[in-house]
Amino acid sequence: MMSLFNLHKDSFKHGIHPPESKDDTSGLPIRQFPFAPVIILPMAQHIGTPSEIVVREGQEVQRGQLLAKANGYVSVSMHAPVSGKVCKIANVPTISGKMSLGIYLEAFPFSTQEVLEGNPIDPDTATPEEILQGIQDAGIVGLGGAAFPTHVKLKIPEGKTCETLIINGVECEPYLTTDHRVMLEQENDIFTGIKYLLKATGAKKAIIGIEANKQDAADHLSKHMPKGLPIAVKVLPVKYPQGAEKMLITSILGKEIPSGKLPIEAGAVVVNVATTAEIGRLLPHGRGIQERVITITGPGVKKKGNYLIPVGTPLRYVLEQVGVDQEISEVYMGGPMMGMAVSNLDISIVKGTSGILVFTKKDVDRSTTIYPCIKCGACVDACPILLNPSKLGILAKFEAYDEMASDYNLMDCFECGSCTYVCPSHIPLVQYFRSAKRIVRKREADKKEKVHA
Repeated sequence: MMSLFNLHKDSFKHGIHPPESKDDTSGLPIRQFPFAPVIILPMAQHIGTPSEIVVREGQEVQRGQLLAKANGYVSVSMHAPVSGKVCKIANVPTISGKMSLGIYLEAFPFSTQEVLEGNPIDPDTATPEEILQGIQDAGIVGLGGAAFPTHVKLKIPEGKTCETLIINGVECEPYLTTDHRVMLEQENDIFTGIKYLLKATGAKKAIIGIEANKQDAADHLSKHMPKGLPIAVKVLPVKYPQGAEKMLITSILGKEIPSGKLPIEAGAVVVNVATTAEIGRLLPHGRGIQERVITITGPGVKKKGNYLIPVGTPLRYVLEQVGVDQEISEVYMGGPMMGMAVSNLDISIVKGTSGILVFTKKDVDRSTTIYPCIKCGACVDACPILLNPSKLGILAKFEAYDEMASDYNLMDCFECGSCTYVCPSHIPLVQYFRSAKRIVRKREADKKEKVHA
């Protein structure tokens, strides 16, 4: 029987325990993925303003060369994942279903694919502002899936203090093992990244949070811990969604983040462990991000594994290389809980892609009937931020979106999917909430436009 509660003191309230499904890839080392003949790079692949293209059609570029610069503060740069020629600048498809301006980059088939060196940043002599600028210039965003520009997250607001830097190595999503492998194979990059992050935030210490199902990673990092850095490793009980920022802060620091507030209210900044490794890998060379580690798995995948894949690699090419079952039913980008189902195989890998999951027809039950809510309270017991998903679901059905936001804290929902997972009536609650939040945001934006008109 599925357990909804975990009374371990180092944990948050509620949560669930879905099957982990990590055994197929957790022991497989990171391997370099082949370079696709054509790389497709949407400029809108992070939260904020899309990058501004600085190259032209027909231009030859080297791997690591700047292709697009940050277009404002909440924006980051984009770099060439391969050496090749810009064959087209046009709209490209994205997982959201919207088209985004992007670059079609034709790879040189016989290139060595060496990466350009940039201006290195020394963590010992660089100022916090120089480190933040270097992170933005490197195009680094949250690699855990959110793709929020990292330099913005690290900027400490006026009057606030960051006491603890939390490195998120929890990886609680079923199937995904990228962070696990990064911790086992890229420990030097992680520790170097932490050095930059401590300087940038002014934090006095760093704590790496890791769930107990990755004890080997916790042991490995503890064994290789460099002297002189104030770092600790904390092993946490396995529970979903422990990797969410607010849940992780509660589990590690025992502090609750108030509704609508950020982690800095608890004196903390949370950074994904793969993001940290990229900072440690790129900034010493002044390079931009060109690739990332992605778990490719699921019952429909033949060559499961953890692969280092160039950003912009078309999804169709990825599936051709790993081999998939002929009876594919669903493909997800990200994990099964918070990832998104793919409706178009012509989209490409982006910086926030942490996993690709492939399920066959026999793995997916499409005959499931949605029944009325029976008021059982399972969703209320599961919700980690103590919302009332049942009530929110009923309000969504009646399109009472403003009431959902004002009276029932809809915008606090981070769409973990716990409520949907436990619902015996198979109500797709998280889908309702995503739609409702989009409508609420649109209404708020429209109100602001009227005020400024």
